[in-house]
Amino acid sequence: MKPMKSGFGAIRNYLGSKQEKGRRKIALLVDGPNMLRKEFQINLEGIRDVLKDYGTIKIGRVFLNQYASEKLIEAIETQGLEPIICSSDVDVRLSVEGMEMVFSPVIDIIALVTRDADFKPLLNKANEHGKETILFGAEPGMSIGLKNSADYVIIMKEGVMGHEYDITGSENIEDGIESPDKDLK
Repeated sequence: MKPMKSGFGAIRNYLGSKQEKGRRKIALLVDGPNMLRKEFQINLEGIRDVLKDYGTIKIGRVFLNQYASEKLIEAIETQGLEPIICSSDVDVRLSVEGMEMVFSPVIDIIALVTRDADFKPLLNKANEHGKETILFGAEPGMSIGLKNSADYVIIMKEGVMGHEYDITGSENIEDGIESPDKDLK
């Protein structure tokens, strides 16, 4: 066993060695009432693991309505995410915070967990301002317009993630994650 170094200098050196230069910064925004349902079996830990390949989650927020259970709120906090309880429409609050991320120089990627077409303008504005967009969705009821607005689309079916890559016009679920080529559609 190696002897342990102590002191602030050793800690600074250790933490400095762990920093990854050029790592992309991610804002993760989750539409709780739309996605955190038993029938979708959404695994927030799995989403966090997938996003680790893209960058570092700097902001992670799960938007919930006032009827969210204490157990759900505790589970979200256990994942290191921030539960945001909305007394009014969750979509409005998520959209407003999402737009803040679009204009934040600190954020490179916006990852959105939803099926709701109401967030298509948010994804479009993010793309317009040079942000990369990742959409995690679930079937049934996934908006086609929402899918076509994201750089990366990850569909969750029965707790299993797959990417949707569609260049022929027919829908496919395949293993892995790739970027759809929007010019081929």
